[in-house]
Amino acid sequence: MSDLLDRRVTDAEGRALGFVVDVRLVLDGPLDGLLAAPRLHGLLVSPRTGSSFLGYERTGESAPALAAWWLRRRHRGTFLVLWQDVEEVDHVLRLRAGHTRWSAALPQP
Repeated sequence: MSDLLDRRVTDAEGRALGFVVDVRLVLDGPLDGLLAAPRLHGLLVSPRTGSSFLGYERTGESAPALAAWWLRRRHRGTFLVLWQDVEEVDHVLRLRAGHTRWSAALPQP
């Protein structure tokens, strides 16, 4: 995962979209002890920064208020792109033509 974080992201035509700031995993692989093995589901792409959300992508996180406001403002426009929409990973990460931008927000459990 460290090879993906902070990597520049472009669309299929080479236009800059931002930077990978986080990954989303799902636990749906074969059993690995008590839990299913993780699988890479998608990447969070931020148009402004390569820094992390620090957990504030969860929709109910709001304290401390100033930190929540600052991180949400800094990451506005961030989107989730599914791993299947990644065309190539080289010195930049290129998305396939027709990729879908999903909401980066995680609802509170």
